[in-house]
Amino acid sequence: MKSYRELIEQTFEFPQKEFKVRDHELLFNDVPLMDIIKQYGTPLKLTYLPRISENIRYVQATFNNAMERFKYNAKYTYCYCTKSSHFSFIMQEALKNTDVHMETSSSFDIPIVRSLHAQGKVSKDTYILCNGFKMPLYRQYISELLNDGFHNCIPILDNLGEVDFYEENVTVPYKVGIRVAADEEPKFEFYTSRLGIRYSDINSFYKEKIEKSDKVSLKMLHFFINTGIKDTAYYWSELSRFIFKYCELKKICDSLDSIDIGGGFPIKTSLTFHYDYKYMIEQIVENIKWICDKNNVPVPNIFTEFGSYTVGESGAVLYSLVDQKLQNDKELWYMIDGSFITHLPDAWGLNQKYILLALNKWDDPYHKVNIGGLTCDSMDYYNSEAHTGEVFLPMITDEEPLYIGFFHTGAYQESLGGYGGIQHCLIPAPKHVLVNRDEDGVITTELFAPEQSSESMLKVLGYGK
Repeated sequence: MKSYRELIEQTFEFPQKEFKVRDHELLFNDVPLMDIIKQYGTPLKLTYLPRISENIRYVQATFNNAMERFKYNAKYTYCYCTKSSHFSFIMQEALKNTDVHMETSSSFDIPIVRSLHAQGKVSKDTYILCNGFKMPLYRQYISELLNDGFHNCIPILDNLGEVDFYEENVTVPYKVGIRVAADEEPKFEFYTSRLGIRYSDINSFYKEKIEKSDKVSLKMLHFFINTGIKDTAYYWSELSRFIFKYCELKKICDSLDSIDIGGGFPIKTSLTFHYDYKYMIEQIVENIKWICDKNNVPVPNIFTEFGSYTVGESGAVLYSLVDQKLQNDKELWYMIDGSFITHLPDAWGLNQKYILLALNKWDDPYHKVNIGGLTCDSMDYYNSEAHTGEVFLPMITDEEPLYIGFFHTGAYQESLGGYGGIQHCLIPAPKHVLVNRDEDGVITTELFAPEQSSESMLKVLGYGK
């Protein structure tokens, strides 16, 4: 029987940029994962911080190169979408790069902005794009930022009445954006996004609420497609419709000089993943310039707010296989020392597939398996990959334990899983290890958080003092 290594190498183009094998063991971005397991044990979540900066710098360079190529006379600005991961180490890694800004989603984002400002990580010149439907506390916090001199804090108006609050509570001149309600993809259950202001209301809204004000000016139009930035007729149609609206509004609003095309770059969730980021960026820049030139309008500054793309590929979750159970003639279960429902909720709730690879035993024979989590929920399992309807892993035929990893899990999983709170069946959150490289390229590790304790859960449930 072939080895697991032969299976992977014959099925995929392997090794790949972030995955290679040395001495029967997997390296993730040249990090020997078995060394980390020997030091910290499993289950554990891992964040490889340098990948965040690599992705940021790549997109910045690619947008700037495209603008130079097409003689696009405006500026590109990279914003990090905080809801993808609010952890301090993520924010600090992103913001240490040149010209990186922030996009927020709710009121509690603003105290994070305040904390980062106190640490010197952001300045009052940093763009803070405030998105989402805003409850009173969120609007209050935004107003306080503006009054305190954060002049590039820009509330993105989500409904017709939102600006009234700022007019009453902001005491200085300020800028706003307008979110344009996009039409959803035809297969959606509804036609138009619930977020933003409908296309036909934008011009009259500007004239009635913004143009007449002595304090507020319109800086930006915002646009976002739920299905992401894809090379489809739907995406290009919606982008074009959005840019035509920008041109139409620019002719009556001199202060409008920017667009925000949101996030939506995909991340690698399969070893067969192919996406031409350079091509898509060039097409976006070229299309915007063509439409603006056709309408005799100056091209806008382009903002993006990439979240999953920024942080997703930095994450991994590592498990030990603690048992194997043959439940009938053909269904073999590998039981992990964790839970998909609590640790990787997208795998359970959205049937999201991640890159799954063995960490050791690469030269052992393999077979088809189902992977089971620790909760008593029948849905706590993983049995197919994005590229196939099956999962294959090395056989467990000796005393050497088998370890597996799910990769590119860095976005959303902690917040969706309720990090720090109670978990399904009270399965504790795993320990979290940060991996970095010093100036000499030497790998360093740090335990950010130990495994969640029973005391912390009992306190949430009202049993603790």
